[in-house]
Amino acid sequence: MPVEFLGIAATHNGSETTSRSGASFDKEYTLKLARAHEDHDWDRVLFAYGSGSPDPAPAAAYIASRLDRLQILLAHRPNVSYPTFAAKTFATLDRISDGRLTVHFITGGNDHEQGREGDTLTKDRRYARTREYIGLVKRVWTSHEPFDHEGEHYRFHDFVSDVFPVQQPRPDVSFGGSSPAAYAAGGAEADIYALWGEPLARTAEQIEAVKAAARAAGRTAPPRFQVAFRPIIAPTEELAWEKAHRTVAAIKDRAAQGTGALVRHHSRHAPENTGAQRLIAIAESGERFDRALWTPTAAATGGAGNSNALVGTPETVARALLDYYDLGVDIISARGYDLLGDAIDFGRHVIPLVRAEVARREAAGAPRGPQTLAGAGR
Repeated sequence: MPVEFLGIAATHNGSETTSRSGASFDKEYTLKLARAHEDHDWDRVLFAYGSGSPDPAPAAAYIASRLDRLQILLAHRPNVSYPTFAAKTFATLDRISDGRLTVHFITGGNDHEQGREGDTLTKDRRYARTREYIGLVKRVWTSHEPFDHEGEHYRFHDFVSDVFPVQQPRPDVSFGGSSPAAYAAGGAEADIYALWGEPLARTAEQIEAVKAAARAAGRTAPPRFQVAFRPIIAPTEELAWEKAHRTVAAIKDRAAQGTGALVRHHSRHAPENTGAQRLIAIAESGERFDRALWTPTAAATGGAGNSNALVGTPETVARALLDYYDLGVDIISARGYDLLGDAIDFGRHVIPLVRAEVARREAAGAPRGPQTLAGAGR
């Protein structure tokens, strides 16, 4: 199966290393960054969600109406709108984008962040709500006759939508998480299961856990798998590692300032969500794993989100990504710290290597498994 690449659709130029230079929604920068991804062979970009951040749905519609190829991954938290309303929003966006939408459902791993928008459910109850919510969105997308619903979290009667997605029977659903409750919900409902970058052995364990959950839910095929990294690349290994250490120093400097999104969203308290706890535990056990995985970037942010790095030359990082492809990962999520420049560099120097090698293997009929990058040693 061909490999796909997911970038970030940031609405401003700030990151963990750099303060933003303008408003939280900078229309020109948002379009410039998205266009850079489209021009450099990325498949889709993520419009992320935060309690105080710009609403990702209209931002995604803005990009979809101006670019022709780039696909959209829209993050959505079930606590912020009723599923019937959300399903119509998604279907409308799929129409605007001519069928380029995937929806990523976020259950929420931090009680304080969820509470900012009035969500007081416990984590396990949030997962149950998400599972019910996804099922309802799917039904709204595909039902042309009115239906009733009496569930644990939602009740309505005689609903039918008059807007349906371009994609048939429906857009794909993406989901992530690293707890047993997450595996159960995503294994049952997700078309794509998203994981944060961990060492190969731990990633393989998570993939098997999700597959087991999918079987337990009665599915005959598991979700596709996505893994996320923060690539740090340079022309030589020495320059890449110098860049990596500068990056961590900049992250720590930003955190020490005590202001801005880095502090608001990346709390220094022990994280509540299992994924972040796993990243911290991995960082405490070592800095370097496998070919290129480097954990100090995750440690510096307290395990916040996608934060483990892949460090090296484009060839080294491409080989590392192919190792995850060999585990069964079809979608690579990547974003650097200079959002625009790194998206261009990764698109120019890493994506072509990975695509060419996957195409070579497929043309040769090679089984999926550990191999070398064509024309280069391990």
